[in-house]
Amino acid sequence: MNLLNIFTELFYPRICLACSRRLLEYEQVICSYCEADLPKTSFHKRESNPVEILFWGRCNVHSAAAYYRYIKQGNVQNLIHNFKYKGYQEIGLHIGEIYGKQLMQSSRFNTITAIIPVPLHPKKMKIRGFNQSEVFAKGLSKGMGVGVNNSLIRNTHTSTQTKKSRWDRHKNVSSIFSISDSDALLGKHVLLVDDVITTGSTIESCVNTLLQIEGVKISVVAIASAAH
Repeated sequence: MNLLNIFTELFYPRICLACSRRLLEYEQVICSYCEADLPKTSFHKRESNPVEILFWGRCNVHSAAAYYRYIKQGNVQNLIHNFKYKGYQEIGLHIGEIYGKQLMQSSRFNTITAIIPVPLHPKKMKIRGFNQSEVFAKGLSKGMGVGVNNSLIRNTHTSTQTKKSRWDRHKNVSSIFSISDSDALLGKHVLLVDDVITTGSTIESCVNTLLQIEGVKISVVAIASAAH
């Protein structure tokens, strides 16, 4: 470590964005303890896993998975909060690249030919400054070697989903998406990407919009899911 790095570390120490421990020199974004301890799901290896079950009878999803189990008041929640609301985009890129490499080892996900992030409305994009799902998609793209496609468009600005009931969430996201370039997705196996899946209402609306495209097959992944 050179003198500049030593000075920077002294006054601006790098911390784990999950637990706030100081990172060691070789650690990136998440400390080794959290890398081992955070609740990973391995759902990408399991058919009929809880995330897939969430969409049964609601929309036609080929495969679905999430990297972490989302547990309130835990370090996964800290990680998502730092990513989504404090602007630490390196979280999405880091997890996306790691997860992308794992997905390519699964026969259920290794035929993906396009990655589509759940879009933000321009008003929310202006407020937040970035789309967390798109950042995660870019990380997945690097890990999978598959391009990101932004043909899915959000037409309506909806209020926050955080404190809504499942029925209110469903009403809040129905019929608010459209596709700008359907031809680019004809016959593709699309990976639809979000940061957190809770009730699945937003994903359901996105999937049903994308299914209007001829021959499309849709799989879904998120950084975390409340479905255990």
